[in-house]
Amino acid sequence: MLRIAVAGASGRMGKMLIEAVSNAADMTLTGALDIASSAAIGSDPLNFLGKASEVRVSSDLEQGLRGADVLIDFTRPEGALANVAVCRRNGIRMVIGTTGFDPSGRSLIQEAAADTAIVLAPNMSVGVNVALKLIDMATRALAGECDIEIVESHHGQKVDAPSGTALKMGEVVAEAQGKRLADIEVHARHGHTGPRVPGTVGFSAIRGGDLVGEHTVMFLGAGERIEITHRSTSRVNYAQGSLRAARFVAGRANGLFDMEDVLGLD
Repeated sequence: MLRIAVAGASGRMGKMLIEAVSNAADMTLTGALDIASSAAIGSDPLNFLGKASEVRVSSDLEQGLRGADVLIDFTRPEGALANVAVCRRNGIRMVIGTTGFDPSGRSLIQEAAADTAIVLAPNMSVGVNVALKLIDMATRALAGECDIEIVESHHGQKVDAPSGTALKMGEVVAEAQGKRLADIEVHARHGHTGPRVPGTVGFSAIRGGDLVGEHTVMFLGAGERIEITHRSTSRVNYAQGSLRAARFVAGRANGLFDMEDVLGLD
């Protein structure tokens, strides 16, 4: 039985993960973490499902992670990095779906992966990761003949833009051309911008309502347009992908992996 702890237990994604773990025949929930100010601290994380367990939501990382094989983290960068440090020290594997890490944060995760196994992915959806493969194929065939734009939409409470998934799509586009995204990305067009610079990748972000997530990569050519779109109508796909990642990482001693590794798409 794979022992799972969930960070961000009282959030929407945290609850979705807790429900998925509680329904998985090969997993058991051993820990639930949240910030100290959360009203959920001390409560049973299965209450919202009408179930009972011996687990209590805790802000104490050492206590909340005791006995866990894998921690699944969908929180904020600062919280995730604190969790990384504890997991590294205790040899607990991690699945990190948190986005918005700066270069120093990514470096800390890379360093921690020398001592424990980590799956880091901006999107745990199986469908999104299949879409990334299609974007790679399309870019290799069409780059130089098409302008490429990435449009993403999320709920109004999302705090980072563009989304981690949109940036990952941009990285795939850049890498397929042997380039760095930082050298070709364009954000927040406004005012008199002049004509579009050939070879750049444009990003647009939409925020509002309760949109779960939608990403479209547009290949805009002369007389034709190809769009690769992934739409999420529920967070269930993120949760199920995270469980697949947890099963994968549980069998590794150390190393930094992504969902391509989990799904065997390399």
